[in-house]
Amino acid sequence: MPTISHAELLRRLEPALVRPEATRHDIEQLCATARARAVHSVCVGGSRIELARTLLEDSEVKVAGLIGFPLGTADTDAKRYETELAIDLGAQEIETVLNIGRLKDGDHPYVLRELRDIAEAADERPVKVIVEISLLTFEERDLACELVRYSGAHCIRTGLRAPATIADIQSLRAVVGEKFGVKATGLKDLQIALALIEAGATRLGTVESAAALSFLPE
Repeated sequence: MPTISHAELLRRLEPALVRPEATRHDIEQLCATARARAVHSVCVGGSRIELARTLLEDSEVKVAGLIGFPLGTADTDAKRYETELAIDLGAQEIETVLNIGRLKDGDHPYVLRELRDIAEAADERPVKVIVEISLLTFEERDLACELVRYSGAHCIRTGLRAPATIADIQSLRAVVGEKFGVKATGLKDLQIALALIEAGATRLGTVESAAALSFLPE
């Protein structure tokens, strides 16, 4: 297992609150926990960005806005506008969902153009691209990695349908190279978190609630 300090591990964490029934109280709880644990960022939908940014004011915790979530099938213009609006509301990072259907169609220029539009709209802010790799063949997964890498985005993130495995992260890392960001989603166990980092993950995502950080020692 990698040698990593508790503080450094926390700085790799990016908890998200993606449940449709999540209330203001849930956002407040998430942000309070994120601030107390000094994680890297919280990921929230557009209507909660402004609240999260206010709650995390004067802290080092970033707010990431979710774009085209959860399906990634919105029109490119809608995704670009959603990105611009997220930034206006205070988002410091962007997480967008790759259009899997267009990728499977073989419409690779469309996918690349869309990602470049979002990266441009983000105006040099970090952009992570969520890819549901469980829906892709090995060839499609590798192609998605290449498109993300050349789009101006900064990180590829595993999807939400299944927790990231060590093999997932190793395969993504092999394609995007040593320096590109790779985010593993869905972890709930400290040993798995450390193993994912050893496999090449630079960020770790939880997708349930603030309580999802409970596997970490205080």
